[in-house]
Amino acid sequence: MTRSWFVTGTDTGVGKTYVSVAMLHALRGRGLRAVGMKPVASGCDRTADGWRNEDALALFAASDPLPAYADVNPYALPAATAPQLAARDADVAVELPPILSAYARLAATADAMVVEGVGGWAAPLADGFDQAELVRAIDAHVVLVVGLRLGCLSHARLTARAVEADGCRLVGWIGNRVDPDFDRVDDYLGLLRDALPVPCLGVLAHALEGDGVAAACALDVLPLLSRVEVR
Repeated sequence: MTRSWFVTGTDTGVGKTYVSVAMLHALRGRGLRAVGMKPVASGCDRTADGWRNEDALALFAASDPLPAYADVNPYALPAATAPQLAARDADVAVELPPILSAYARLAATADAMVVEGVGGWAAPLADGFDQAELVRAIDAHVVLVVGLRLGCLSHARLTARAVEADGCRLVGWIGNRVDPDFDRVDDYLGLLRDALPVPCLGVLAHALEGDGVAAACALDVLPLLSRVEVR
């Protein structure tokens, strides 16, 4: 039976991949077979093996057992822009069934799945295809990455409300110090802890970016494991 978490953010560029990789290492540190997935990725490079996305490759490398890349990233779109535009440029129809098939193959080998979304919560995966639809289809719990910078309090509160309004379950949030010069970060963390209805699972230092193993040490995944239902 597989436990599943969907990682979303307060915006693009807040470190969803960094956090997702750290979560995979933290879950593996608890003895779980943990596999990552980036269903839709825009901004890919052509390789001898096909189109590859840097974020999806990071999730692929952090997974154990090692999955097939095509399942980790079913839709690899070349243009580095919004998935809707990238799919139009590539003349690709991004649809739910192929993602669910790839997810099922990954979940069959894993105890835990970490699925990374695109941009912020309200960014569509495709025309008429919101991220909430995927989250409900795979019965995942949502983890919110909060980019710690000016404006993050409003962004985090609005995102938390939107997740719940979309019929999904927010179970935790993780702060990422995306702006190392952000003043009064500790005060903002206090405001976020008071404002958000779910626990903080950790705060990642800007200096750790790119090192998912080190970042995993700053995360507490026990609240996730205790709150999620095993399917």
